[in-house]
Amino acid sequence: MARKHVNDVGTKKGDLPQKTCVACGRPFTWRRKWARDWDQVRYCSDRCRDG
Repeated sequence: MARKHVNDVGTKKGDLPQKTCVACGRPFTWRRKWARDWDQVRYCSDRCRDG
């Protein structure tokens, strides 16, 4: 079974949306597991969220 990407054509990694982590200030890119709640994602990792 083929994987679906951000759009049906396929997206290059450089074209994915980015945000800046509110804890460490580093940029991070969209991940498939965040697809449903990308608008609420604020931290790049569990470490930043807990710290």
